[in-house]
Amino acid sequence: MGLPGMVISAISAVVGAIMYWAVTAQNSNVVQNHGFRLPTVGVILMIAGAVGFVVSALIFTSSRHSVKPASHTVDRQVVDGGGRTSVLHEEQH
Repeated sequence: MGLPGMVISAISAVVGAIMYWAVTAQNSNVVQNHGFRLPTVGVILMIAGAVGFVVSALIFTSSRHSVKPASHTVDRQVVDGGGRTSVLHEEQH
């Protein structure tokens, strides 16, 4: 989702607004007989677009967290000149 989801949701909301406020049906008998009302579809698209935009924005912001540099740990055994051994633990950033 993320940014592409936000764009698609915004387009859906805009199309819904156009269907609700700008489009009028010429033959109202056809629209009423089949139960298909453009303003209702427009409202559904606007609501779906708004919900999709919010969900996509939340996903987008949560996925853009700062990346910490990877740290590596190294454990090794060190033997000095006298034959004594010790374990060395190093963290490298």
